[in-house]
Amino acid sequence: MAINLSDFETGGKYPGDYSADLAALQKRLARIQVAHIVHGRRAVILFEGWDAAGKGGAIQRLTAEWDPRHFEVWPIAAPTPEENSRHFLWRFWTKLPAGGQIAVFDRSWYGRVLVERVEGYAKPSEWQRGYDEINEFEARQKDDGTIILKLFLHISQQEQDERLKARIEHPWKRWKTGADDFRNRARRTDYLAAMHDMFQHTDTRWAPWKVIDGNNKKAARIAALKWIADRLEKHVPMQPPPADPAVLALAKQAFGEG
Repeated sequence: MAINLSDFETGGKYPGDYSADLAALQKRLARIQVAHIVHGRRAVILFEGWDAAGKGGAIQRLTAEWDPRHFEVWPIAAPTPEENSRHFLWRFWTKLPAGGQIAVFDRSWYGRVLVERVEGYAKPSEWQRGYDEINEFEARQKDDGTIILKLFLHISQQEQDERLKARIEHPWKRWKTGADDFRNRARRTDYLAAMHDMFQHTDTRWAPWKVIDGNNKKAARIAALKWIADRLEKHVPMQPPPADPAVLALAKQAFGEG
């Protein structure tokens, strides 16, 4: 079924106990991370979406109870001159997770078919072939045992404007908003066209998109974290492996029969 972003603009309030449900989800996610660690599994979670859509807030709450030694958050900005001189996927290979690790991307390789397309940083021939290159890149990760979760946080123009205004008015949040945000806002129609094509070409069987209605922050965070938890649990055994006999022997030696 085709993804239509206008279907994700209701902004309904979260109907439950947000604080309690968030805390329960974070404990569940902490157990899931431990399962990834002890079973040596790998996962990639990437967030795309509009400026001020809540990607950072969702990532902050996603990782709140995680062991920092076993995950990495990658904030993706414009490529450096060195990165720009290579294939656009080159800079992402070194950020992929090892066994027992989870990599979280705050924006991702989809910049090739979004901002680079709309702002003219990539030639039409480059971003057009980018769809196949991205699909093949993700298929390689899946075939090698890495699950890829792709979330898109959507907000309406009205909601985005309210959040950008609030940032400008708050002296300690102004740093989050720059000239790029307003340039992107002015080209919303172009970005919507690019997003439509992105979903059409890259919503694959092995790496499907999940669109989150971000117009209500609390509801969006719960929806995003629950979807991530559900998907990750299917990827990793949730039973602990047997204890290492050598470690048990050392414990017995140290603590005695008791």
